[in-house]
Amino acid sequence: MTVNEDVRTAGEQAAHSDEDLSDAALAASLEGGFSSRHAEVNGVRLHYVTGGEGPPLVLLPGWPETWWAYRKVMPALAARYQVIAVDIRGMGGSGRPEAGYEKKAMAHDIAELARHLGHEKINIAGHGIGAMVAHSYAANHPEATEKLAILNTTHIDESYYEFRIMPRPGDPGPYRWWLGFNLVPEFPEQVLAGDYRPMIEFMFRLSLVHPEAITERDREIYARAYSSREAIVASKSWFQQYQQDIADFNGYGKITVPMLGLAYGPFFEYMQKVLPGQGTDVRVLEVKDSRNYLIEEQPQAVIDAFFEFFG
Repeated sequence: MTVNEDVRTAGEQAAHSDEDLSDAALAASLEGGFSSRHAEVNGVRLHYVTGGEGPPLVLLPGWPETWWAYRKVMPALAARYQVIAVDIRGMGGSGRPEAGYEKKAMAHDIAELARHLGHEKINIAGHGIGAMVAHSYAANHPEATEKLAILNTTHIDESYYEFRIMPRPGDPGPYRWWLGFNLVPEFPEQVLAGDYRPMIEFMFRLSLVHPEAITERDREIYARAYSSREAIVASKSWFQQYQQDIADFNGYGKITVPMLGLAYGPFFEYMQKVLPGQGTDVRVLEVKDSRNYLIEEQPQAVIDAFFEFFG
């Protein structure tokens, strides 16, 4: 049995059901004195895990993960920065209000959280949906941004309208059916509520070079975070606001703070072409031997890149 197969023995299921997988327990399990906290900001209760000392470094995860996606890099980063790994609006331990899932609005969540924590300026990094929020943060709050890092996902733009529903023979993958799936009213929660594990497994099979980098325990943590109906409805909202996100992005000027892009293979090449047009001070680095989940597959490469870039 391989790690990425969705096959769990009764013993494994029982072990994880008995294990404390709460955010508080997970945060305490990391070296560096991390703790799980909440803050009421901008009309939403945000969950974040923080530890370390130094300049603030905010880490934003993407779908279908939570703050736990940064677990392998947080202890090392905490030696130089105050690390603040945030569950964005609708994710994990954060609140799930009915509205406010535009990436510009979610960036305002982070701005209010930073102010709540007493920071006038922050370094910020994001992956996936979190990268879009991080980009929006730097675009809308440049005075409160030191540096910006985006991992393997650029901000959504007009090119998303060109993704094929039916790929032609020989078209390069992946076929991004999950974008349309999350736009269907009421359907995702009907088929996945109670067990989000099949979606978790599909995304990891698609985008991991090293399946063992995300363990059975990690997968269970993510599946638990997304399996309730309310969690699925909230996560869908990130996708359902894409049209507004594109309109907002079209109104942004260039990012004026230093910007780092980290990506693998084909998307590294894409970032090299796209990011210089989106900022005034841009560098792009390739993370090899990985695909989408590069933080978990190549944590040391991410740590090294962050140390060099954020200083």
